[in-house]
Amino acid sequence: MGASELYTELNRQFINGQWTDGSSTRQTENVNPYDQSKIHDFQLASIADVDAAYHAAKVAQKSWEATTPVERIALIQRLEEVLQARGEEIINWLIRESGSTRLKATIELGAAQGITAEAKTFPLRVNGEILPTSVPGQQSRIYRKALGVIGVISPWNFPFHLSMRSVITALALGNTVVLKPASDTPVTGGTLLAKIFEEAGFPAGVINVVVGAGSEIGDYFVEHAVPSLISFTGSTEVGKRVGQLAVGGKYIKRIALELGGNAPMVVLDDADLKQAVDLTLMGRFMHQGQICMSTNRVIVDAKVYDEFVSLLEQKVKSLAVGDPDIMGTLIGPIINQSQKDNVLRIIEQAKADGATLLVGGETQGNIIPPHVFINVDPQSALAREESFGPVLPVIKANDEAHALELANDTEYGLSSAVCTSNHERGVNFALGIEAGMTHINDITVDDQSHAPFGGEKNSGLGRFNGHWIIEEFTRTHWVTLQTTPREYPI
Repeated sequence: MGASELYTELNRQFINGQWTDGSSTRQTENVNPYDQSKIHDFQLASIADVDAAYHAAKVAQKSWEATTPVERIALIQRLEEVLQARGEEIINWLIRESGSTRLKATIELGAAQGITAEAKTFPLRVNGEILPTSVPGQQSRIYRKALGVIGVISPWNFPFHLSMRSVITALALGNTVVLKPASDTPVTGGTLLAKIFEEAGFPAGVINVVVGAGSEIGDYFVEHAVPSLISFTGSTEVGKRVGQLAVGGKYIKRIALELGGNAPMVVLDDADLKQAVDLTLMGRFMHQGQICMSTNRVIVDAKVYDEFVSLLEQKVKSLAVGDPDIMGTLIGPIINQSQKDNVLRIIEQAKADGATLLVGGETQGNIIPPHVFINVDPQSALAREESFGPVLPVIKANDEAHALELANDTEYGLSSAVCTSNHERGVNFALGIEAGMTHINDITVDDQSHAPFGGEKNSGLGRFNGHWIIEEFTRTHWVTLQTTPREYPI
């Protein structure tokens, strides 16, 4: 198939290099969240399909791990070429299936291309070690080996990148993969990747995709005997369940969890307020706030609070809302009815709790316009819940120390940001935040392929990207070699 031909059969399972219908009795409709048009029907996977996928991955793994680094690098290079050639097709699928704006979809494709380029270096970065030893005639060696089969469960908000981030990394390191995408994005999180890897020439069984209902195959996917690690990206609630099943079940396995967040944007009293407003709005409203790193609350020093709020009110009213296929649109549709209902619940609860609605608007279909609240109680649900929608609470801090206290007053610790004109003040403040990532004078949303990505507290376990993910997705094997006979007191 040439890149000029659009992919077909994207509503089927991909197991051991074959495209098949799922064997579940259940079907689902894949729906465009913007206009509610049906994309296609999907015959879902059963636990028998999960068995087949894991079996295929297990059979393929040893020969895949035995390929040379040069061979794997060549395939990843081919994958990069396919991603480039298929770029517009991928972007259009993200807009159509996940409700991504064209801006966000373009950013997401770039992120996937970035992690692919980084993964291309991994086969030559899996290094062993020689240890000193006090035993005469002994060599003490450390080998790093592939884990085996990795099960990947990806979310619907950045489906293409967050699937690719785990899949390409696992494959580059000699593992094989079974991927279960979110039900809302079975193509952009699953079968679209399968087509791309197939076109790039990856062997059968190396990547497998099963699209099924969580209630039917979710627990089984995690508890299965084959995978050595489960990589899960999604909500903290579901992530806790995955952790319990993976560690507390019959087969103990490793886990990589990237979960929810409640990212603060802290505006100190010396900040450039116009810049702070721009960073707040981009960090909150890109992809309708449906990003784990999204600015979930902005904490502003009392000395500049009123001026910040005035500038914020003016700017937020200018944000483009509506058709995600228009490049200027920042805020598009919420992914589904359930998520929309939850965002609307949060808005009504905020009003009931006494927060003042500064900017709002009427919902049209799945489009919720930006909502900004002031006079927000830091202990209210609005300040403490992850809204995952276009809702922004503005919280007043008495001073810098109080701002840091408010920033850390959360069960989450994924991303964060601080605005200040004093760079070292910003660094000192950043180091006081209990989070995996802090950005000074920038938005809370950032994911660079060579930098450690992950959170603290209830935001997850482990780190993605760079040498951190190499450690997560490989195992250490200590080997000693006794070159001369060793004497024992027996």
